[in-house]
Amino acid sequence: MNEVLQSLQPRLAGIFLHLHEHAEISWQEQQTTQYIANLLREANMEPQMFDDMTGLYVDIGKGVPRVGFRTDIDALWQEVDGVFKANHSCGHDGHMTMAIGTALLLKDMESTLSGAVRILFQPAEEKAEGARALVEKGVIDDLEYLFGVHVRPLKELQDGTYAPALYHGAAKLFTGKIIGEEAHGARPELGINAIEVGAAIVEGLQKIWTDPNVSASAKMTQFNAGGTSANIIPGKATFSIDARAQTNEVMHALTEGIERVKASVEAMYCAKIELQVDAHIVAALVNDEALEHMRAAIIDVVGEVACASPVVTPGGEDFHFYTYEKTELKATMLGLGCGVTPGLHHPKMTFNRERLITGVGIITRAILRAL
Repeated sequence: MNEVLQSLQPRLAGIFLHLHEHAEISWQEQQTTQYIANLLREANMEPQMFDDMTGLYVDIGKGVPRVGFRTDIDALWQEVDGVFKANHSCGHDGHMTMAIGTALLLKDMESTLSGAVRILFQPAEEKAEGARALVEKGVIDDLEYLFGVHVRPLKELQDGTYAPALYHGAAKLFTGKIIGEEAHGARPELGINAIEVGAAIVEGLQKIWTDPNVSASAKMTQFNAGGTSANIIPGKATFSIDARAQTNEVMHALTEGIERVKASVEAMYCAKIELQVDAHIVAALVNDEALEHMRAAIIDVVGEVACASPVVTPGGEDFHFYTYEKTELKATMLGLGCGVTPGLHHPKMTFNRERLITGVGIITRAILRAL
């Protein structure tokens, strides 16, 4: 495997460059989907695409796939050097490169595989919608194992070290609208001031108590009220709340707390507050067997010294929705220590691309162990 793996490196470098330079945002990954499909067809594989959405999957080996690997394929929309553009500042270009490399490597050894493998190219991870869409398509129904990968910043993993699991936290993004009553600035008693209602929500969020042993937070991140006239009591406002928790149980408690704050502030001010969840990312549900397969794969490929402990991170990942929906699925994510700097989602994010080929080796070894 090592000889074939090394021969792939120049080709994967070119694939990465293409993906990096042709980034596409969530649900608009048409060219990315087609590019990957063409690569797989050229390697005598039969990619399966969807009629109503981007993304694809491919099966390698005989029989019903029981082991899978998933990569995300979308990019962020952000300002880079003064211009807004699709930008791979979360490492999905690297993740796709490793997934393609793994598919090519498995195809080369297809005759020796003891079962079938499914490689998933998932859209819309950044919107926390892609995993749910693939679950609804039924593409994980027969899987027993599912592996993933994510590049990690130096703050979490040193360059050249690899973690067998990533314990991402849960996240919920709420948007809301306050409907009060406008009034003249000289007659505040006749109005319901949307700014004061918003301030009460902020104060209420600070009084939500959850398990102190589990990190969690809920804070208002956007608030818009009032117009250009300073002598009008504003009656309407819009706002956003970002909620984070390291476990799904604490996120549930945090959500209940936010709902209590909403209800109590409505009653206190006689205002109407509309609140909805725009995105929900669940916390990691890591399976011990999958973790041990990944740990053994890391040690097989790079040795025990380069095998780091599982990483606990406050960031969120759509990958964990698969195990949230299918609790019997055995899953874990490889943490790729590749010197990400200045950090994930920074417009100038960069990392050591030489670690991608090592990632291919570890992922492939974990898949073979699970088979």
